[in-house]
Amino acid sequence: MKTSPAPFIFHQGTAPLFITMPHTGTWLPDEAKARLTPEAQGVPDTDWHIEQLYAFARAMGASWLQATCSRYLIDLNRPPDGASLYPGQATTGLCTDTRFDGGPVYQPGAAPSAREIEQRRYQYWQPWHDQLARELQRLKATFHRVVLWDAHSIRSVLPQFFDGELPTFNIGTNNGNSCSPALQQRVATIAGAATPYSMIENGRYIGGYITRHYARPAEGIHALQMELTQCSYRPGAGRRKKPGNDSYLSRR
Repeated sequence: MKTSPAPFIFHQGTAPLFITMPHTGTWLPDEAKARLTPEAQGVPDTDWHIEQLYAFARAMGASWLQATCSRYLIDLNRPPDGASLYPGQATTGLCTDTRFDGGPVYQPGAAPSAREIEQRRYQYWQPWHDQLARELQRLKATFHRVVLWDAHSIRSVLPQFFDGELPTFNIGTNNGNSCSPALQQRVATIAGAATPYSMIENGRYIGGYITRHYARPAEGIHALQMELTQCSYRPGAGRRKKPGNDSYLSRR
């Protein structure tokens, strides 16, 4: 009999830096996976290998919270009530039924009911956020200021969500509301100097639920989301073949 993994992987650090990775998970219960379309069963919208990219941070003393379940089971970076983070724009929800490429996640008639969504929220979403809140509270009791760094990755070309090609580094601070201007500027300066890569601040992605909900800059909790394009570290991850005029790339 198969057993489910722990709802997250947590490491308690010694520095005032907390890295969260809500979309690294690939696990799905057998019953839920059987209801997915063949295209969705490979969980293509995973933030692939982010835990490897950030492995150095644990040696620096960072705390660490990593997802084990797939975002197709439940999205840990969405509000518990399922409200859209980007009203008027295409996005995915708490228990999404649409893949990033616009195709269906579930076979016809197999999407979860409202009752099942609530059960998933209780079983998987809530423990993650309880742990996140506890660690932030511990860090804030120890340090005057804390940085919550929400780590993500994404394909650089997704017409379902945006035109053209995303820059390499997509810095999201909820339009400057989730962290101090000095921290945002410092991160932007470093990313902007990382040639030949490109960078944007608060472009298509300004930060999800984690960044927006837990940020308390006035109280010393500064949150920032980094959305990294997968083509910058995954050969064959896909990008536009012929560069052209692109409003995202020009906004530096």
